[in-house]
Order: sequence, then structure tokens, then C-alpha cells
Amino acid sequence: MQYLTSFVLAAFAGYAGSWYLGMIEGNFALLLLMAVVVTGIYWIAERFYFLPHRQSAVLKLESEASARRQELTRMGIQKIDTDTAPAREKLLMQPWWLDWTAGLFPVILVVFILRSFLFEPFKIPSGSMIPTLWIGDLILVNKFHYGLRLPVANIKMTEGTPVQRGDVMVFRYPPRPSVDYIKRVVGLPGDEVSYLNKQLSINGQVVKRNNLPEFFDESTMRYFKQFDEALGEMPHVLIQDDDRPMFVSGADQFKFRENCRYSVEGVVCKVPPGHYFMMGDNRDNSLDSRYWGFVPDANIVGRAFFVWMNFGNIKRIGGFH
Repeated sequence: MQYLTSFVLAAFAGYAGSWYLGMIEGNFALLLLMAVVVTGIYWIAERFYFLPHRQSAVLKLESEASARRQELTRMGIQKIDTDTAPAREKLLMQPWWLDWTAGLFPVILVVFILRSFLFEPFKIPSGSMIPTLWIGDLILVNKFHYGLRLPVANIKMTEGTPVQRGDVMVFRYPPRPSVDYIKRVVGLPGDEVSYLNKQLSINGQVVKRNNLPEFFDESTMRYFKQFDEALGEMPHVLIQDDDRPMFVSGADQFKFRENCRYSVEGVVCKVPPGHYFMMGDNRDNSLDSRYWGFVPDANIVGRAFFVWMNFGNIKRIGGFH
């Protein structure tokens, strides 16, 4: 078993190493599920086979030691050294290949349940959601807010809270589903989203916004115009770069592209059923639905709601809208 276990652990290490080095496109949810299954098999084998066999060996040792004591006593030998504690401890000790598999199963199972059904941590890698989320923010995503989903397959099991305009959502990037993206929900199924002359409208109604003091972006060392905007119940802030053009340059040939009309002023899109239109709060520095299309409901990961750490700025800790 130790050779088989060595091979299994080497396979896990090889997969993780290849993923880290960029040799393959990894899937952490799948890796974690496989770890649960493998360590679970070892845990069951330990609980019902290996541990009972070690316990039987201990009982045999103690029985033989007791018989030896009785035999020596019968022969008149009073001083008997029959301490079986060291041998007993050695017999009960898990071998390394069980310690690294069955021993880790409870921890891996808890992490799997928490990550798959409750909360999942993410790190913000870019500035597309500035000023709401900054580069380096470590955030928590509520996995059950929109309904529980099966891990890996992402099949919806329960109905949760419907997606609302203004939600900050983590989703699987449609052109590359193994990558997670985070943007703000702007358009719901059936909405007509218009972003013309850098002004957002939903179903023909201009989304109101108010001027705020300029925002200093530390990642670019520049000042930008800042506004608050009310898409949902709670207003959120956004920034705008007047030096960027209004038209969308380099839009992909995505599914339902015929629902969008591009012009020098911007874009107008009709959101298809079961899909959502996403935009970043850094409106002129965000690769979002204007470029790669709509997010299907099956790609939803969860609702982002809390910054739990930013090692460059601990003042970032807290909730956000």
C-alpha cells in the first residue's frame, strides 16, 4: 500500500506543480473533490480494516504477555519485566501512508464543504472593479446566496435569492470557464442595456449618478472622475477615464452577439433569457460583457460581499456594495 500511496501523492503533487508552472489549466474544485474521494477511501479502510487489525495485534500481544506472566509466576519467578506499552504504542501507530491520507480526510472534507456550499475565498488580481475592490483584496464569496450548486458540475440544486442588478458576482469567464471573473451585474434577462457616451441606461431609463470627489488610483498614480450610481437598492461607486474613447474596441464574436449593436458612441445589448450583462466599476478599464458577451446562469459561482484582508492595506477589511 505504501507504494500505491506514494504514486497517488506524487500524482497530486505533479498535477498541482504543473498547474502552478502554467503547463496545464488546473481546476481546484476538481482537485479538491478528488482529494476528498481518495482520502475518504483511505479513511474508510483505516476505520474498518487497518485499525481493527492493529487492535487485534495489540490484543494478541497483551494475551501473550499475560500468559507469559502466569507461566513465570507458576515457576516461582516474582520479578517480571513484561511492560508492553512501547510495543503496544508501536503496533497502534498509523504508518506514514495512512497518516498522509486517512489522517487528512476530516480536514479536507471540512474545507470541501465550506468552499463548495458556504463561502469561497478569492483574490482580486486586477483593477477592473476599482474603486469598489482594489488589487490584492482578499474577498469572501457567498456560495449559497443564489442557490446551492453541485461542485465541479455546477448544477443548481436549490433556488436561492434571485440575481439583482447591482450585485457583485463571481462567475466562470464564458470564453474560458476554468477562470473565475468578478464584475457587477448591470443587466438581467430581458433587459436592454445601453452604454452610450459613457452613460448607462437600462430599458430606456438613464441610471442616475452623482458626482463625487476625484478618485486617486494608486495602481496607476492617476486621478479619475468618480460617481455614485444606483443600480439596485444600495448605491455603489465607479470611476471614469475621459481620456479613453467611447466606442468598444476589439469585441469578440461571442454567443448572442446579434443582440448587440456597436457604434462610435458605445454599445446597446438585449440580454437573452438565462443570461446576465456584467460591467466593471472601473468603467474604462474593464474587460466585461461589452467585449466577450453575456454570462449564462450556469456560470454563476456566488455573490461577493466582504473583504477579509488586504496585506498592503488592512483598512480595506469590511463589507462593500
